[in-house]
Amino acid sequence: MAYGYEEKALEMPHKLTLDGRARLTLTGVTEVESFDEKMVVLHTTLGTAVIRGQSLHLKLLSLDGGQVHVDGTVDSITYEDDRQESGGFLARLFG
Repeated sequence: MAYGYEEKALEMPHKLTLDGRARLTLTGVTEVESFDEKMVVLHTTLGTAVIRGQSLHLKLLSLDGGQVHVDGTVDSITYEDDRQESGGFLARLFG
């Protein structure tokens, strides 16, 4: 369903800003799938973002505005294309 995907991306632009691996700001967030101190999984207008790190904390969560702030030590940020079939959360966790 590529059309809906593109339409959603136009409504809420996605932007990622990482400041010194300690403060991450994302816009275009549509849903928080899960979060703990080691991993945050967010659905954005451009795919699923998986943030891995240490001592991760959600400092701001505004789904109406599509904005999330994460503090902690960010080790990696990866994206999965929501249009492809994936193994779900457990596949990301152990993959």
